Amino acid sequence: MDLLNTLVDKGLRRELPTREEALAVLATSDDDLLDVVAAAGKVRRHWFGRRVKLNYLVNLKSGLCPEDCSYCSQRLGSSTGILKYTWLKPEQASQAAAAGLAGGAKRVCLVASGRGPTDRDVDRVAGTIKAIKEQNEGVEVCACLGLLSDGQAERLREAGADAYNHNLNTSESTYGDITTTHTYADRVDTVTKAHAAGLSACSGLIAGMGESDEDLVDVVYSLRELDPDSVPVNFLIPVEGTPLAKEWNLTPQRCLRILAMVRFVCPDVEVRIAGGREVHLRTMQPLALNLANSIFLGDYLTTEGQAGKADLEMIADAGFEVEGAGEVTLPEHRATAVGGCGSHESAGCGSHEGSGCGSHETAGCGSHEGSGCGSHEGGGVCGTAVPAAAPANEARTDLVAVRRRGAGTDLAPNA
Repeated sequence: MDLLNTLVDKGLRRELPTREEALAVLATSDDDLLDVVAAAGKVRRHWFGRRVKLNYLVNLKSGLCPEDCSYCSQRLGSSTGILKYTWLKPEQASQAAAAGLAGGAKRVCLVASGRGPTDRDVDRVAGTIKAIKEQNEGVEVCACLGLLSDGQAERLREAGADAYNHNLNTSESTYGDITTTHTYADRVDTVTKAHAAGLSACSGLIAGMGESDEDLVDVVYSLRELDPDSVPVNFLIPVEGTPLAKEWNLTPQRCLRILAMVRFVCPDVEVRIAGGREVHLRTMQPLALNLANSIFLGDYLTTEGQAGKADLEMIADAGFEVEGAGEVTLPEHRATAVGGCGSHESAGCGSHEGSGCGSHETAGCGSHEGSGCGSHEGGGVCGTAVPAAAPANEARTDLVAVRRRGAGTDLAPNA
């Protein structure tokens, strides 16, 4: 198809697709789905081979959040029966991280609920980062603590943090429908602070909250302009006790189209399948590895994920390999980039021209269901951009289980 050939060519050149092309990917039919996956897979393999990076979440502080993010089980007023606990001690967090690292993870994501950290909180997390790094040579640590104040990103970097996660989640035009206690601009500001401090920026989205195709394209284009190294793609977990508990709008096919669109728009960036893959991709998860080069291992922040052993078997059975601790995730031109956000050397989330900074939840280091800051199916023929309303997907509440093991409990973690 002309559309897919064009998108592959652009992806290999790190050239930005047009908005019409991105919308057309979301509007492809089920008959064309495997062609879409194959095309986006060529771009994924060009930049990342068949490697899959494993990431592991540690929820440092669960629940009790003052923010009102509609998707989050830790939100103000949530009636979800999640684990609630205050800060883990550094040795507790390090022990939790060790389980994920033993399972093959190379990055540990340290997440805490709340609007944002106090300076004392930053000191706490600094001690945790030190403990983890002392016991695990070469491990990457990503912090996910909410909205940052001036100077906090620099302190995290000095403490040994490699990255900072703060998701945009949805388009600027619809952000106020999801959260009212902070703004889209607040999120942009935090990612900008992290990037300016020399931290690797991690910022993504949540699909399935009732957004349109245009909203999805808007947020992905904003992410490209913001230039993160990693883009987590969450699929809404409709958790009982949250305002979005009845939003079952996703199908496995829809999820694959979204991942393909993200890959075409940000071809040389780590695209991570985050929260909700087990709930919405289900048996199609192995196919999604042709689009994304990164996943979370085991459980999420407040809900349980697929068994860690099953994750590893899935990767091997699909013909992929776990990325080793000594391997560099990003392509050389991004891994060696200097100049910070928006520099043309860093290629602007795939842009060969460089994209600037400040264009524009910490949603759990990419996992929306436990957010650290308040943390429509396309029915057209391939090449058309006519959006269609999504059919209601079957509610699979049987696949949503509140986490009762790992961090904050006496039970062994799933890793």
